[in-house]
Amino acid sequence: MLERFRAFWTRLLSPIAHLFIRLGISADAVTLVGTIGVCAGALIFFPQGKLLTGVLVITAFVFSDLIDGHMARTTGKTNKFGAFLDSTLDRIGDGAIFGGLLLYFAGPGDSELYMWLSLVCLVMGAVTSYARSKAEGLGYDAKVGIAERSDRLVSILVMTGLGAIFDLPILMEVTLWALALASTITVVQRIWVVRKQAYAEAEAGN
Repeated sequence: MLERFRAFWTRLLSPIAHLFIRLGISADAVTLVGTIGVCAGALIFFPQGKLLTGVLVITAFVFSDLIDGHMARTTGKTNKFGAFLDSTLDRIGDGAIFGGLLLYFAGPGDSELYMWLSLVCLVMGAVTSYARSKAEGLGYDAKVGIAERSDRLVSILVMTGLGAIFDLPILMEVTLWALALASTITVVQRIWVVRKQAYAEAEAGN
């Protein structure tokens, strides 16, 4: 759903990408710094209850995901390692965001229920990505589901930020419920789709 806005943001951030190129900064370095920034924003500010500050810091660094790709394409230095590094560090950043929320609910948020719900979002979000990657490694297509990474990321950041601004924690809480359910459904969908392909392949070989 949110991929349609990728071209818009890429054009908007293009001057920054070209500045980094002129300064001799590599796309991989931008990827790494972006991930460090996301992790710092989530794991430093969320556990202290500074949700809005954390969201703003994370959002600033999330855009590095668009900048590094544009830099690689502009310089013609796209390679498999860059794609591997980007995907791997994305998982770390996503885990840090929900891990930071988990620590928030274990501390100032004081809610065991939402602490566990944050953990569900963290785990199922990681499994969602892993299921697709593993399926593609086996030669199957698992690009199905209702909870794509960009949708999960934007929804939790927007609702956490708005909840902090208007003092409406229910916005973040409802979003956690929705993401936990959507991620779980997506994992089940991908398992089912791969199962169908695997069994069809086995029957065709007999």
